[in-house]
Amino acid sequence: MSAPLPTHFDNIFDLAKLPYFEVRGSELVLADSKFGPAVDVHSHLSLTFLIKQRVNLLLETETISHYLPDDRAIDFEVYQNRNFTDADLKALEADLGLGSLGTTGMRVTHTIPNLMREMRQVGVRASVLLPIEFPVLSRNAETWLEASRGREVTSEHDGLICFGSVHPFDPRMEKRLDEQVAMGARGVKIHPAVQLVRPDHDRAMKVYRACGVRNLPVLIHCGPVDIEGALGRRMSQLRHYERAVAECPETTFFLGHSGAMQMEEGLRLAKRYDNVVLEMSGQSLPNVRRILEEAPQDRIVYGSDWPFYHQAIGIAKVLMATEGNEAQRKRVLHDNAARILRLPARA
Repeated sequence: MSAPLPTHFDNIFDLAKLPYFEVRGSELVLADSKFGPAVDVHSHLSLTFLIKQRVNLLLETETISHYLPDDRAIDFEVYQNRNFTDADLKALEADLGLGSLGTTGMRVTHTIPNLMREMRQVGVRASVLLPIEFPVLSRNAETWLEASRGREVTSEHDGLICFGSVHPFDPRMEKRLDEQVAMGARGVKIHPAVQLVRPDHDRAMKVYRACGVRNLPVLIHCGPVDIEGALGRRMSQLRHYERAVAECPETTFFLGHSGAMQMEEGLRLAKRYDNVVLEMSGQSLPNVRRILEEAPQDRIVYGSDWPFYHQAIGIAKVLMATEGNEAQRKRVLHDNAARILRLPARA
């Protein structure tokens, strides 16, 4: 009988204690291509609010500054953000707050070339970019769609899938949505805790219905994560989500983080509604195992929440939880997302 795999690691490179990864030079890489490929349905670039993006999204830097630093200890037994120190959280808040108005800090490394380099290292075939918008003075979606043009996923090439984003209170919501679709948007990101709109608000419901008409899946941040503000935490309580999935059956909802700290309720929604997909970024290894045991097998997907976390963390949890079940591993890491997002078959 083989020894159980470790679940506590000194840093990101310590994941090489698992059979899935190894360290080559200064990089953590997938040890064997048989452990891939993966589709990461939850990633971000440098976010900017109130002014137009000023970070060069096409710049490659030597290192990547994840919000959970690569030298931080990692415990798979807890929700992922429990690995942040107080200092990490202060740095994160500064970078996403006033820091978002500038061109310094960790955000400078949250670029397309850096994301795609990490994708190559750990076997990610496609990453879904998820912009987030305010009602006015925010153009993350258009900026990311333009920057990612020409890097789409094909049968021969790995690449990016860029979603759009609109704020439910944007008076030009439908017009802007159509403009983003014309630019190549493949879905829509909604974030109740950041946009400060309850997911069951009438204006939010209008967005979901517009997405259903346009055959656009919605990836919605789902559940409190306990590091957001008090108002954002109230907005993202799971009891506010059922109206959306129940009244918009024509719209596919990816529940980002599978309900986060309220995973049990997210799991219940997936069992009850056929238009719900569970995206597992941030979940602990025990919760990943629970989701894989109980959720509909064709509606579970992998996500990383890059650049908050290294993409290898979520991949490792799926690989550990699917030991001995290659078919399930392939579905969760790749095939479910590839089917829903209509990716071309890999050559």
